[in-house]
Amino acid sequence: MSKMERILIIDDDEGLIHFLSRFFTRKGYEVVACIRGLDALEELSRRTFDLILLDYKMPEINGLDMLSKIKHIEIKTPVIVMTAYGTTDLAIETMKRGAYDYLIKPFDRKDLTRIVNEALLVNRQMKEMVRIPADLSPPPGVPDKNTLEIIGNSRQMQEIFKLIGQIAEKDISVLITGESGTGKELAARAIYHHSLRNDKPFIAINCAAIPESLFESELFGYEQGAFTGAERTYIGKIERSNGGTLFLDEIGEMSTTLQSKLLRVLQEGEIERLGGKQTLGVDVRVIAATNKNLEMEIETGRFRKDLYWRLKVITIDMPPLRRRREDIPHLADYFLTRFCSEYNRSPCYLSEPSLNKLLSYPWPGNVRELENCIRRAVLITSGDIIPEGHLMLPDADAEQLLNSLTREQLVDRLKEKLDEIIPELLRLSKSDIHANIIELVEDTLIRKTMEACDENQVQAAKMLGISRNTLRHRLKKQLGKSEDDPAEMV
Repeated sequence: MSKMERILIIDDDEGLIHFLSRFFTRKGYEVVACIRGLDALEELSRRTFDLILLDYKMPEINGLDMLSKIKHIEIKTPVIVMTAYGTTDLAIETMKRGAYDYLIKPFDRKDLTRIVNEALLVNRQMKEMVRIPADLSPPPGVPDKNTLEIIGNSRQMQEIFKLIGQIAEKDISVLITGESGTGKELAARAIYHHSLRNDKPFIAINCAAIPESLFESELFGYEQGAFTGAERTYIGKIERSNGGTLFLDEIGEMSTTLQSKLLRVLQEGEIERLGGKQTLGVDVRVIAATNKNLEMEIETGRFRKDLYWRLKVITIDMPPLRRRREDIPHLADYFLTRFCSEYNRSPCYLSEPSLNKLLSYPWPGNVRELENCIRRAVLITSGDIIPEGHLMLPDADAEQLLNSLTREQLVDRLKEKLDEIIPELLRLSKSDIHANIIELVEDTLIRKTMEACDENQVQAAKMLGISRNTLRHRLKKQLGKSEDDPAEMV
């Protein structure tokens, strides 16, 4: 079972401490509260926390000095400063001292919940170590239970591990490409954890999940009064990442207007908050990921070429699972061990038919789909052996499965089938049965396409990418050949 997340509240207002303690306990968090800063420092010396809520105005020790001491002890733990003084100067100063964000008293419960959820997510991403099978040891103080691994013995994955090891400490932009579910975020986090910035923030943004109307303010922040509803200065994700790493997932979804502003960050190291007149310097390493073909997006005008080349200093292409089937048994064993431990049950194993089923499936959802498949199997299996029937996958020959595959995935399946059958065709060409392989493949392709189109020549020609006249000529040629050669009629 995953551990309960622990929140430390530091405030001399006992009424507020009582409210916040009840509020977070009901949401399933472990809460520790201190009314004195010195008591809080003693707590921090004894155990670790996942989030700290700190009052700005504290007796005995100044709130900002307290923040500096906290960040010295718990360097990766997000700190949210609570204050009744919502000035821009305070916001800037708290961010300089390492705060994740600040809340103005009295605060709205929705704002509190949103900011706390965001901060806890950042905490997990920063502290949950992602390791690669190389001589790269985790940072000191990170326990094994907070460690994930990128699994892969295949040649493609071994090359990726080498590349991550070579570039992690280099302060350069990285573009990670690959289909959904191939592990792009894990690769980004592995780069971060083994970089020289691993004691600074790691902020991840899914560019496809934020509405375009809100994206600019999320990324660059805004000044108080910049627009209706802007009641306080908001620190954007880029500014929060200062000194650290910004991971932009699905960057192909970003508008061209924002792309130009991001380009300025990469070129000049500068941003401006919405409604602001001051240019702010930022030092951020950008790692971007996409499941789109950005070169095609450039051709259609949906992605800036200059930004593409700024991001593409180093490219890591995460291979789909169907191209590294030899990794499936290792991944399955890893997920079995992990989920048996997580759900506090005895170890379980795959039967031989179950493993064969995993190996024969095309995995359109890649490693993420395999992970979910194994998780479900662990949950519904009571014995030590996972039977084939507990692997809930679509039938391999179902039309529904083929329809779910992307064009690239279908092309990959075609290449796999061709790799299997071409050696047979080559052996056939050495005999006297049928010497013309190209003619044989062409005849079969035309015949199957005509069947799929109910003999409609216009549709068939369109599917084959040839003119109707060319198709008619080849059909006539096929007909003449079958009339002349009785062997073709068998």
